[in-house]
Amino acid sequence: MIRSLAALLPAVLLLSACSGAWNDPYPAVESGQNILYTAFTERPKHLDPVQSYSEDEATFLYQIVEPPLEYHYLKRPYVLRPGSAAMPVIRLYDAEGRLLPPDADAAQVATSVYELSVLPGIRYQPHPAFARSADGTPRYMDLQADALRGVRGLGDFAETGSRELQAADFVHQIKRLAHPRLHSPIFELIAQYLPGLKTLQGELAEAARDNPGWLDLTRFELPGVEVVDERTWRITLQGSYPQFIYWLTMPFFSPVPPEVDRFFGQPGMAERNLTLDWWPVGTGPYMLVENNPNARMVLARNPNYRGDTYPCEGEADDHAAGLLADCGRPLPFIDRVVFTREREGIPYWNKFLQGYYDASGVSSDNFDQAVSLTSQGEVTLSDDMAARGIRLITAVSPSIFYMGFNMLDPLVGGDGTPEGAERARKLRQAISIALDMEEFVSIFLNGRGVPAMHPIPPGIFGAREGEAGINPVVFEWRNGEAVRRGKDVARRLLAEAGWPNGRNAQTGEALIINLDTTPGGLGDKARSDWLAKQFRELGVQFVVRATDWNRFQEKLRNGNAQLFFLGWNADYPDPENLLFLLHGSQGKVKFSGQNAANYQNDEYDRLFGKMKAMPDGPERQAIIDRMVAIAQHDAPWLFGFHPKSYSLQHGWVYNRKPGNIVRGTLKYQRVDTAAREAARAEWNRPVLWPLVLVAVLFFAMVAPAVAHWRRHERATAAGGR
Repeated sequence: MIRSLAALLPAVLLLSACSGAWNDPYPAVESGQNILYTAFTERPKHLDPVQSYSEDEATFLYQIVEPPLEYHYLKRPYVLRPGSAAMPVIRLYDAEGRLLPPDADAAQVATSVYELSVLPGIRYQPHPAFARSADGTPRYMDLQADALRGVRGLGDFAETGSRELQAADFVHQIKRLAHPRLHSPIFELIAQYLPGLKTLQGELAEAARDNPGWLDLTRFELPGVEVVDERTWRITLQGSYPQFIYWLTMPFFSPVPPEVDRFFGQPGMAERNLTLDWWPVGTGPYMLVENNPNARMVLARNPNYRGDTYPCEGEADDHAAGLLADCGRPLPFIDRVVFTREREGIPYWNKFLQGYYDASGVSSDNFDQAVSLTSQGEVTLSDDMAARGIRLITAVSPSIFYMGFNMLDPLVGGDGTPEGAERARKLRQAISIALDMEEFVSIFLNGRGVPAMHPIPPGIFGAREGEAGINPVVFEWRNGEAVRRGKDVARRLLAEAGWPNGRNAQTGEALIINLDTTPGGLGDKARSDWLAKQFRELGVQFVVRATDWNRFQEKLRNGNAQLFFLGWNADYPDPENLLFLLHGSQGKVKFSGQNAANYQNDEYDRLFGKMKAMPDGPERQAIIDRMVAIAQHDAPWLFGFHPKSYSLQHGWVYNRKPGNIVRGTLKYQRVDTAAREAARAEWNRPVLWPLVLVAVLFFAMVAPAVAHWRRHERATAAGGR
């Protein structure tokens, strides 16, 4: 036994010399493979392209399906390019059917015709819906219950097939917008310009009442959308809607083959999570091969992908950043993408530092560890991160976070009289000045945001820079920078609004401002305390009315909120997609639109109607400038901030460029797997000296007892002789 104990020490020492990472969370078979590892925090709710409309879902869906158009990966401002179709031919016609020039006044345009053509050589991913029997009939259609016994996933179907993309697939998907059981979030918007959708919706609703199962959409026509030939389809919109071209970059208009719809529509499929909402089908660079939204999602290279190439043009700084080194190389670079669900920020961050995630965001918890602030307030990578070869990528998001005033509320919106409207306007202006959102961003977001002067984020046409771009109600221009006006100005405006020192000038009643919010938002204590302090400096009482998300939405729909915080991510890079949030026809209470402030200004609405159909240029800019000035003066929003995204990536990851509007990004990224393996081994060496110490102590404690026992045994044996 002493010999066995003595052998333990060199064995432990031998193990300590090994460099393998014992804490590797991935299967050993994946070691060294061309895989990108990342994480997700929120499970996707919809992956059906007709229903999906959230950022969490876009992370997966944009890699699988290919809309007709996409954005150039590197160019800024954003530039459209062909996706699965060529750039559309757009023709404008007047009410008599006469062809108009492309720059015709929107008032003259009766119809806008978009003609699109499928790019050649595009094929769908392998899928059982395309499988054929020897006689050419579909292999897995009209399946009976026995045929589905034992089927739990797509992998349980032994055969797959594919086919080439056709124009009819795009038309089929547009019809699905009107499907009464799918509830597309863009139906009402698109139906304004494509009224045939409502006609089709009525026909489908009637058919659905008689048929609880699968609806064969190929039996129905969609007025305004037609298949011209196998490769060409045509969409006819009512009036002029130039922004429609941006919708063609979204999954709502990506192709869905009728046979896939039919395959998933068979009885027994939905009970097995065999639906398009769970297993999207597309022609994109990747296909979903594992869907466990509570733990892990896996994308694998689509073997039928058409083979797009990496761009050779970009912005001026892209060459120096190494973003053009892969010019002309076939895409995608990565074979698989493994997404792991991380519900907590600390494990996510630690796995990134260990090299088990290739990239990471920067949360408030790890901000100080990740970045440093210079004396000029600039953000740089911390020395520790730089020593690991980690890179920092920053970008201002095409988003805005704002505080809205409910214009239907008599206090902050006015009592319906001109005098009351003016008093309410000055109250809103006073609050806009008093709530120092730069301080809020600094304290609660670690500076990850830039002040918003109006709804349009930087980088989108219409956003001015410098002195021309400030909100003169809230800021003034001093020494080459925007400086927030002082609390004295806010107090003066408050007094002019009839509330000197926060008291009613006639009755002495205290001014009480109510913020409606949800837990986890600005209702949290630290943020609420900060807001209360800002109001208290004006002599105003501040009350947080926290409620759950559904109740909060109900308050907005009914106009029962007073102040509220909301945000908006631009769907496409056009000022119309942000300025419409203050358009009267979008009023939340009256029209169930996105204008949650219920703001209405006749001049603003008239200018919006003209601006939205204009091409970018000096005339459009002048109209936008006037609209912005109106909104700044009326102050229906406290224009808070445009979030600034901070992202970290390891040195072995290449070709990552920020740009929230470009979402189909994974095909461009590349990983140096050898460098990653070496770093993981270096950063995750097993720490075995404690085991050695325990073994030595154990040996020291046990050896005397063992020696005594052996002496006793020998003595007993000798006495027995």
